[in-house]
Amino acid sequence: MDQESDGQRIDNFLLRFVKGVPRSHVYRILRRGEVRVNKGRVKANHRVRQGDMVRIPPMRQAEAAPVGRASDAHLAQLGTAVLYEDERLLVIDKPSGLAVHGGSGLSYGLIESLRQLRPGRELELVHRLDRETSGCLVVSKRRSALRELHRIIREGGMGKRYLALMVGELPRAELLVDAPLKKNVLRSGERLVEVDSAEGKEARTRFRRRERFCFQGQALTLVEAELLTGRTHQIRVHAAHLGAPLAGDPKYGNETMNRALKEAGLKRLFLHASALSFRLGEMVRPLRVEAPLPAALQDVLDALEATT
Repeated sequence: MDQESDGQRIDNFLLRFVKGVPRSHVYRILRRGEVRVNKGRVKANHRVRQGDMVRIPPMRQAEAAPVGRASDAHLAQLGTAVLYEDERLLVIDKPSGLAVHGGSGLSYGLIESLRQLRPGRELELVHRLDRETSGCLVVSKRRSALRELHRIIREGGMGKRYLALMVGELPRAELLVDAPLKKNVLRSGERLVEVDSAEGKEARTRFRRRERFCFQGQALTLVEAELLTGRTHQIRVHAAHLGAPLAGDPKYGNETMNRALKEAGLKRLFLHASALSFRLGEMVRPLRVEAPLPAALQDVLDALEATT
């Protein structure tokens, strides 16, 4: 294991070094315990260290599928979505509907588009957002920055705040949800997350009420959600756990209200990564980056305001 890979998750390490092997196969051999680090079986979230010995089973590399090319219009839009940039990283205002990376039938995602925009640069995703979630997303430009940012996230040093519209009431003006989450993968490959106090991993979200609305007799609440941990679908599942799922959520939401809100103009999940804050390297003070609420979501709030 070289210095450049020190501190990297084993799944990301393997995906970087076994080009052409499907992601699903990499995760399959990890689940089966066929990957060993220093003779011990490891899970996907294990972090490798310089000097580690990694053993993997024989794998046949498939012919590399051609990476799809984003349209010039898409690249032009993405080129104007940079919220912050320096020599080590950039923060992108990811649009809703764009996956962070290709795969599962998608020929390209945000990271492939950025690499197309900036060929030859060592661009890597620092974290992820769901495809339908918009807003602040950090991309590293150097391996050293990627390692440091991952350390910051592990140690809870990256503040992440979202704006979300809940179908229902928040019981108090501010509420901390501390409910462990367990991730399941269905036969179809779809991810489904649920609250599981016995087997789930620690997950904490702080919700703060911003505004109340009433739509067709149903209470709606605009909230700021602060992630204190970073689990898959965390805000969406915690909101549903409160009995107030996110508006427009096809997986954990209220189908009847989703249909009604769609007719009122909501065409997507109402979840937006509105702000990020962290301190990297020699920064004198923490960096805070904000992404404005997309016009499509602001239009929905304006319409709700007019009917409340």
